[in-house]
Formats: sequence, C-alpha cells, structure tokens
Amino acid sequence: MRRFGRILGIPLAALVLASHAAPPLEQPAHPPNGRLEAARLQAVQASVDLLAARRRDLLPRSDGLRDLRCIFHAHAGDSSHTGGKPEEMLAAAKHAGVQVVFLSDHFRPPRDYMDSWRGLRDGVLFIPGSEARGLLLHPEASVFPHMDKPVPELVPAVVRGEGMAFLSHIEERPDHPMDGLTGLEIYNRHYDAKRDFTGMLQLVLRLTDPERLKELSSLVERFPDACLAAQCLYPQAYLDKWDAANATGRFTGVAANDCHHNQIFLLKKVDDETALLGTIVDKDEGMRKVRASLRPTLRPMLAGKAPGAIVAQIDFDPYERSFRNVSTHVLAPAQTEPALRAAAKAGRVYVSHDWMGDPTGFDFHAVAGGQGPSGLSVPMGDERPWSPGLRLQVRSPLPATIRLLRDGSVEALAEGHTLEAPASRPGVYRVELWLALDGERRPWIFSNPVYLRGQER
Repeated sequence: MRRFGRILGIPLAALVLASHAAPPLEQPAHPPNGRLEAARLQAVQASVDLLAARRRDLLPRSDGLRDLRCIFHAHAGDSSHTGGKPEEMLAAAKHAGVQVVFLSDHFRPPRDYMDSWRGLRDGVLFIPGSEARGLLLHPEASVFPHMDKPVPELVPAVVRGEGMAFLSHIEERPDHPMDGLTGLEIYNRHYDAKRDFTGMLQLVLRLTDPERLKELSSLVERFPDACLAAQCLYPQAYLDKWDAANATGRFTGVAANDCHHNQIFLLKKVDDETALLGTIVDKDEGMRKVRASLRPTLRPMLAGKAPGAIVAQIDFDPYERSFRNVSTHVLAPAQTEPALRAAAKAGRVYVSHDWMGDPTGFDFHAVAGGQGPSGLSVPMGDERPWSPGLRLQVRSPLPATIRLLRDGSVEALAEGHTLEAPASRPGVYRVELWLALDGERRPWIFSNPVYLRGQER
C-alpha cells in the first residue's frame, strides 16, 4: 500500500463512486474496526478452521491446466515508500505457496523496469512490469522510449505481442477508457485501506495507549490474516467498471495486492510531551504529531526514552500475509512466462482471498451437449454464441454461497459445493463465492466471465 499520510489524507468525496450493478450479497455485519475486536477475530478463525475441515477434494482438472497462484501489483525495493526488498518477497512467496509474481516497479528513469528480476528464482517465477500512468504494464520487452508518450500511444507499445496492460486504482480514474487494455484490477487492497477512515483513526488511538497497543500486538500475532483482512469490503466500484467494460469487450480481471511491506506503523519520541506517528518509510516531517496534552496515555510511553527513540511498532503487512490476503489464480499449462501471459490474456483467471480457504479446484464453465468428449465446454475467458440448452456449472472445494451474475445482475444463487443453472439468454456470466465467517458472509472468489453473446445461427 501507499504511504500512511496519503491514506489518511484523501477526501471522502474522492473515494465514493456510483454503483450501478448488483450490490453485495449482504451488507457487512461488522464495520472493519469492529472486526478487530478479540471476540470477532476468534470467531472468524474458528469459522476458517471449520471450513477447512469441510473441504472437499475435487477431481483433477480434465483440461490439464495448472492452478498457479499469482500476485499482481507487487513492489519491492523500487521506491522511497517501499519498505521490502526482492529477496524478502521471494522468501515470502515460497512460504505462502505463491508460484508467480508480476512485479509493478514504480517508473524511475533512467532505470528500465524491465531490468528487474525475471525468470525462475528458487521455484518462483518473476515477471517484470511497472505501475505507471495509472496502469500495470507488463510488456514483453522494453518500451522505455515510449513511457513519456500519451497513454493512447503507450498502450499499443506495451501490449504488442504477448504484452499486457491493466487499469489500476479504479477509484481514482473511474472514467478511464479501456481501449487497448488487457484488463483491470477488480480488487485492490489499498482501496480498502483508504475507505476505512474510522479504522485508521482508531489505529492512532491504539498506538498511543500502552494497554490498547499491547492488546493489538497480541491480536496481530494470534490472528495475522484476519487482522489484515478486517478492512476488506466488497469492491463495488471495481466490479461496476468491469461489468460495464465487458458489456462490449473482453477484459481480464486481476487482484491488486499493492504490497510494499510499508505498513509497519511506529511511534517515535520527540520529547516528553510529543511523539510522531507514521510508518517506517515516512520521514519525520511527513509523520503526524501527537501531543500528550490530547492523549495523556502517551506520557508513560515516552517517559525515560531518549528523543528519537521508537517507543512502539507494529507490522501489519509483511509480504507473506499480503500474499495470503488476496491472489490471482491463473489456469495455465506450465509455470513459464509465455504460458502465464497467454492464460492471463485469455481470461483463464479467478481472484481469491486465500486466507479464508484454499480455492484450488474451483471451476466455472458453460456446457452443452452433455458430459464427455462429445459435449461442448466453454471455460472462463472464452466467448461463443449463445444457444438454447447451454448451462453454467460451478464447483467449489469449500461449502459456499455461490452467486451467478449475468451482465452484472444476479441470475441464480446456490448453497454448497456446486451450482448448475441454465444460460437462459445471451450475456456475460461470472460468479462470486461467499463464505460465512463469524455469522457474516464475506466475498471469497471472483471468477472471470464466460461470454455468451449473440445467438448461434
């Protein structure tokens, strides 16, 4: 995520987008800050454990594709507000079971971001790219001479061959044209943080009270994934943009971790009455000044410490935790850069909040003509003319609420491991899977669409 000061400094009006498509399955039962209470976190973890015990091992895929766990929008050692290094990211990917990382280096001329890590490193495939001009750019080869050109000229250079370009931070550019783009982010972790004003203010209060800080540190240690995920909400603005774009095109939806490992919050002493609050990447002048006259609980924390001393620190977003929070699963025949690019461009992709449960085995496709070799199967990302008799099938390794949407509107609902419903008319069909945690249904999986447009003649 970006710098702490920017998260707190964005006006609410800049973050609110109109919603036109289906609303979330249900409104959150608890606000993000309420989810950080000990009882809530304990109940969420119990729900996650119960779901894991009810996991159903599904048959291997019949198409021979591998479910490769990928990370899009990842930063390491690429800017002054990035706290992590590439070596740290590699170690975290191995621990989190991530097989592919699409890097998003900030553009810093004269350095060419295509000179970043590329290829397999200790079992993890790295694919270079950049976050620039409001886009995630993944060209096959350097486009350095094009980087300062207008976006309508830059994008064709990036997507040439098997290059890819995704629209990023939809809340900041809801009207950005999709011309020539491969796809867009359909979830971004940073957007959730920006929306959680109350939670960020509560964090200030927790970090400046020794008892509340001790409690928070304990909760983050005991329930690391649930704490980071407390801010996660339904990405309505992103999905609205996606559904609208797919009405006339085909755009791959990916998840944006937007991970920098920079959300390590700290409290630094100025004097016995004053402290600075920020993150490890903030300079003193960019941190927030907190005075004991307004927060008396601050005085015992500062007493006896030298000026400049770090009196409190808590790490919310190590790479491993961020990778478990959300990932982009790409169905590809091999863990190679050409295979990953081709599969991502084809829409063989789904997004999952993996901390809630392992989604491996999830599948969504349209079928016609029965099962077996004689039947027709239309996988995620594919398009074919609609015809009577087509059916949509979903399978899930965990019992979930399965929501089938057509052109952004709800078409069918099912509870359990499977859904099967007729494709009653032409449209763009996608599915969402929701899991019940602590009595609250929260979004788990977002599939890419099956496109059934027009009518077979």
